[in-house]
Amino acid sequence: MQTLPRCVEVMRNRVAVLENEVPNLRVVPQTAQIVAMMTIMRDRETPKDEFVFYSDRVIRLLVEEALGTLPFGVQGVVTPTDCKYDGVSFSEKVCGVSVVRAGESMESALRAVCRGCRIGKILIQRDEETAKPTLFWEKLPSDIGERHVLLLEPMLASGGSAICAIEALIKAGAREDRLTTVHLVAAPEGLRRVSQKFKHVKVVCAAVDEGLNEKAYIVPGLGDFGDRYFGTDISN
Repeated sequence: MQTLPRCVEVMRNRVAVLENEVPNLRVVPQTAQIVAMMTIMRDRETPKDEFVFYSDRVIRLLVEEALGTLPFGVQGVVTPTDCKYDGVSFSEKVCGVSVVRAGESMESALRAVCRGCRIGKILIQRDEETAKPTLFWEKLPSDIGERHVLLLEPMLASGGSAICAIEALIKAGAREDRLTTVHLVAAPEGLRRVSQKFKHVKVVCAAVDEGLNEKAYIVPGLGDFGDRYFGTDISN
């Protein structure tokens, strides 16, 4: 059996170091399939159609991983062979909230695996003078306080936007212990910052990268996800 490349071992070590500081972190298992798709997404030469195709595949797996963290109930059924089977069932209502615009790329995957799932939206803009994220607009399910909330944001860099979004969700009635943020790529700086401020919020991601550069971009990262996914990256 082939061994996975060194990048997987490095990331696993990085996650292990973060365990005490970010106890609610869950990373998608680093199979060769996941690593290969993430490699294509990270490649700056990957054209838009391929970037979207592989992003959608990883997002689907990521959303399934996030749903796997939610509570369940015990349920017995009878199979077609007339046998009793003791299984489990989903026991809580769920909704998704996407951070516009990049987070909207994750909505289809959530709807595909969670039938009837309500989707809210949050628009956060960065102040040009202070560089701080500011809540600009929100549209959330009226019963958000009764639901487990998946906050959809592909990239978690410094954590500023995620914190702004979480604060808005809690103000709207969402419970901190029923919040899960979902990211393709996260930086340790953002993970620490979110965890320090919201100790009960769970975080699910497909990769934990090295950190942030001087421009606060995730490295190695995969560039501006929204631009690459929606085709506003002029290089592709």
